Amino acid sequence: MTVSLTPPTFDELLSEWERQQAAYVAHRENRFQVMLDVLGLHCPADLTVLDLACGPGSIADRVLRRFPDARAVAADYDPVLTRIARSVLARHGDRATVVEADLVSADWSSALSAWTFDAVLSSTALHWLSPGQLLAVYTELARLLPPGAVLFNADHLRFGEDRPVLRRLSAEHDTAVQREAFTGGAVTWEQWWGLAARHPELAPLLPERERRFADRPPQPLAPLEFHLTALRTAGFTEVGTVWQYLDDYVVFARR
Repeated sequence: MTVSLTPPTFDELLSEWERQQAAYVAHRENRFQVMLDVLGLHCPADLTVLDLACGPGSIADRVLRRFPDARAVAADYDPVLTRIARSVLARHGDRATVVEADLVSADWSSALSAWTFDAVLSSTALHWLSPGQLLAVYTELARLLPPGAVLFNADHLRFGEDRPVLRRLSAEHDTAVQREAFTGGAVTWEQWWGLAARHPELAPLLPERERRFADRPPQPLAPLEFHLTALRTAGFTEVGTVWQYLDDYVVFARR
């Protein structure tokens, strides 16, 4: 990583975020490609999409560039990432809206009551929820979405102890991908947040971010089987996967 004395712009922070995430998620663009392809096959051209736990708006930006008649609502609880998302998605004008929503809160979906969604997309985000919280979010999404709407959740869903070879191969592959990416100049998760702290609009938001997530430790990653069962329990009528690479999946559910 080359350190510049000039504070990074929002676009530069998004670019570094994309490289950083690709270091932790091999073939990350393939995740987005399959989600967008299925959206194009299943949804109307003027679809409305919810980018759930949106981070800096990576999914919403891709949806709006792919589908010129689409609208996107990007929701997250992180004040730093939502500020970046507002800047990034402003290029799409009134086709994009960014809202704050805490998925752990019982009334998190109230911020979304003004829209009817054709699809919900999330990537590398919902693993921060406990199994019980995840089931509650899926249940609320099933209530929120109309029949026929679809959900995609892209994430690492780790193999259990019953599949030791696949578990080992996946871990070794992750290590190799990260080594190559960091050697090539990608920043780590911690380094990216160091860059964000140098932005004059983001630095004052960091204490609030720390306060919001202080009591939310990382959760054990739920396996694929849990997600599929939780989605069925929540009320989705058809569940499965539309993409897999080792232990990285795009889970699909239809309301």
